[in-house]
Amino acid sequence: MDLVITDVDVADGSGGPAYRADVALRDGRIAEIAREGERRPTAPQSLDGAGLTLAPGFIDMHAHSDLAVLRDPDHSAKVAQGVTLEVLGQDGLSYAPSDDRTLAEVRRAIAGWNGSPPGDDSLDFDWRSVGGYLDRIDRQGAPVNAAYLVPQGTVRMLAVGWEDRPATDAELARMRRLVAEGMREGAVGMSSGLTYTPGMYASGSELAELCATVAEHGGYYCPHHRSYGAGALEAYAEMVDVSRRSGCPLHLAHATMNFGVNRGRAGELLTLLDEAIEAGTDITLDTYPYTPGCTTLVAMLPSWAHEGGPDAVLARLADPEQRARIRQVMEVEGSDGCHGVPIEWDAIEISGTSEPALSAYVGKTVAASAAERGEEPFTTAQRLLVEDGLGTTILQHVGHEGNVRAIMRHPVHTGGSDGILQGAKPHPRAYGTFPHYLGHYVREEGVLGLEECVAHLTSRPAARLRLPDRGLVREGYRADLVLFDAATVAAGSTFEEPRALPSGLPHVLVDGRFTVRDGRRTDALPGRSVRRAA
Repeated sequence: MDLVITDVDVADGSGGPAYRADVALRDGRIAEIAREGERRPTAPQSLDGAGLTLAPGFIDMHAHSDLAVLRDPDHSAKVAQGVTLEVLGQDGLSYAPSDDRTLAEVRRAIAGWNGSPPGDDSLDFDWRSVGGYLDRIDRQGAPVNAAYLVPQGTVRMLAVGWEDRPATDAELARMRRLVAEGMREGAVGMSSGLTYTPGMYASGSELAELCATVAEHGGYYCPHHRSYGAGALEAYAEMVDVSRRSGCPLHLAHATMNFGVNRGRAGELLTLLDEAIEAGTDITLDTYPYTPGCTTLVAMLPSWAHEGGPDAVLARLADPEQRARIRQVMEVEGSDGCHGVPIEWDAIEISGTSEPALSAYVGKTVAASAAERGEEPFTTAQRLLVEDGLGTTILQHVGHEGNVRAIMRHPVHTGGSDGILQGAKPHPRAYGTFPHYLGHYVREEGVLGLEECVAHLTSRPAARLRLPDRGLVREGYRADLVLFDAATVAAGSTFEEPRALPSGLPHVLVDGRFTVRDGRRTDALPGRSVRRAA
């Protein structure tokens, strides 16, 4: 034995009652679990777990740490929360597969999510394939383990470009080959961002063709669907239909019902999903435990304004006629980029800018900044987009607490932070999602029981990822573990101080090695890629 954790309360991830035990680790795995009264294992090292709960490490089913796992060896944003595995490649846009052209385009398109726009040489992008990206993680080591989804928008960028049109048969065949290659190289599934270009230009039939390839390789489909506002239920129904037609398991990304049109309508979504599950469709979902959303400001524009890529967006914003048309769609008709709902500038808070000179905007709504400047909010937003090179991130205050609570109670629910780490004032979910579940929604509000919540954050995501040796405290399983104090665990991050670290999580282990010990980040980088099981 290498380490014994003694007298600890084990919430083993199954959802069953916690129990007192000693847990022994050896060679990165759980070697022995001795319940209270049984013979106690011994080891050269011991850790007193009295007063703490031991759980499997938390699995972040929706993470935007694609570059952070490579360039930030500390990564306390996630490590300090007890996260031991992140699922990357989300929302249809990431850095593999790519070629030189596409890599430059996608770096620019999602600089607001991950930083590192073209010209930033702080990270060597020495990969172009999914396998190459995962190999890079393995060679370098990481603070957490990482799984990857093939990003459908990036695949379409490679095969079709930024054009809003159906793919030709040859282009569709190429996209299927790219998805298959990514799956063979270890991706666990495919993601889409269907309010982001160019992925949103794909029809349901095109998506079903790609999902059939994912299903052939044992993966799942993770869509950010076409609307979380007007038409949200129809958008969810489309994804269920894609899953049925393709035979591909479905995992709904940050599944919620936002905007005023959907207040109190979570039950309608859950009925839709329950009926589909009863009919045989394999469905899971993830959510973050907050009401505001987070994305980029440019994402609010209508999809046609993105056709041709980032340079074309800037050209349209500079053209008075095109600019007026964009404004009409955003403020009156409801842009598809804003989920079919006319934009509310007083609900759009600037959370970060790529250009430091624009930092005065951060923490203010677009409406407030416009009032300070004596101009219309659209004018402020347009100028900010141009001056910031489309790299501005925002918080969108459009959610409803009742919907959040109803959805997190559902038995197919899992936890996902959707944590964007960029910006001067990122969404607190990036640093607080998992302790916020345990502290606020379990201990303070009683929305979920402790053991049930742990299952939502551990074994259920592990089952979706088809991981045979993670997500439970079981002998023989990987020693990816978190110890927390159920009486004090809490998110430190707030909207005012979003990077404050949580409390009540003194120890975290990845592969049996401490990444956090006694509340301090160690220098260990035990994380590796977690690839799709054959």
